[in-house]
Amino acid sequence: MAAKKQLKWGTLLAASTLVLAGCGSDDGGGTAGGAEDPIVIGVSLPLTGDFAEPGKGVERGYRAWVENVNSNGGLLGRQVELKILDDQSLADRVVSDYESLIAQDGVDLVFGPFSTRLVVPAATIAEQYGMLFVEPAGAAEEVFTQGFENLFYAAPAVAEDHYNYLAEHILSLPEGERPETAAYAAMDDPFAQGTAYGLKEKLEAAGIETVVDEVYPPNTTDFGIIAATIANSEADLVVGGTQYQDAVNLIRALQQLDYQPDLAAFSTAPTNPEFETAIGGQTEGILAPTGYSVTADYPSNVEFVEDYTATHGNPPAEDEANAYTTGQVVAAAVEAVGCAEQGDCQQELIDWLRSNEVETVVGPLSWDETGKPTGAHLIQQWVDGEIQIVLPDEAKQADIVFPKPAW
Repeated sequence: MAAKKQLKWGTLLAASTLVLAGCGSDDGGGTAGGAEDPIVIGVSLPLTGDFAEPGKGVERGYRAWVENVNSNGGLLGRQVELKILDDQSLADRVVSDYESLIAQDGVDLVFGPFSTRLVVPAATIAEQYGMLFVEPAGAAEEVFTQGFENLFYAAPAVAEDHYNYLAEHILSLPEGERPETAAYAAMDDPFAQGTAYGLKEKLEAAGIETVVDEVYPPNTTDFGIIAATIANSEADLVVGGTQYQDAVNLIRALQQLDYQPDLAAFSTAPTNPEFETAIGGQTEGILAPTGYSVTADYPSNVEFVEDYTATHGNPPAEDEANAYTTGQVVAAAVEAVGCAEQGDCQQELIDWLRSNEVETVVGPLSWDETGKPTGAHLIQQWVDGEIQIVLPDEAKQADIVFPKPAW
């Protein structure tokens, strides 16, 4: 393994407690090697700690996929089970978890965790053991510069490209209507910063001045100072490189100061089902990139939305969809190759994905040699009390609202 992938992640901890066994059973019909045992998939997720909210969304997506697969006969005629450990949002813990799942528990397959901070160390362990590693939430550039040969990101685009359609739209505006200044606030997290700074780079290159550039720790809860800095700058647009709770807290702080930007965009949070209630219903005009839409008419998505909504009482969000997509990608490879276990099978799965396209709930996916998907993210906006696709034009459900109404 190349030296650049020999990352040091601290002393390995004892294996985490098993928090979930999936929906498998013992009666799956044996195929391939004649095995009747379930196919066991190991996962480590941040179910507590800084990334617990999206981590639980990923868990729900994985469970929904397992329920669907098992109700349709399993993989290769075998039922599927999940072993999910809680990494507590810690990099050294996620390393310990995947070591335990692969080397001690002997899982057949692994799925990735949530967050670039956890994906990179987890993928390092998976590659050391020669395991296919499909992940739902590691979109920062650094994921794809490690030289991983086993990694695939199960979403349409990487973090730096999430706002491409928004950048194109802003720069297409006449000079007199285009924003002149921008304020950026981003969590100290590769994904969150990647989304904000991908847009920042494009806008700065076109002459839109950056007047605020704030980076804050993941555990930040008080955004009073950052919000005051943004409000005092009177920036025409504000961009948050955010997860969930940090976006909610920042928006609340900006509302209290009566800062009214012409454009407000926050990664991830505005697509969360709890977002509208969390910020007091003042959502109108807020933008967010998304790799997923519940209204997309891909055949598997229609089924996914119906089943998920029937189970949970609300439609899936992007975290759930990307997790479900991870399962679809791995399943496509397993069914095509005809195996699902540690050993030579893993390289066959990796090779198959390198040269094939997979139909998923987020659309058809294919990857370059680094594991980057080759698509683009949609831009959604809260319009008339609901979040709708506004960019690109060929996919829009509503016209983009600019400038943003007061919140």
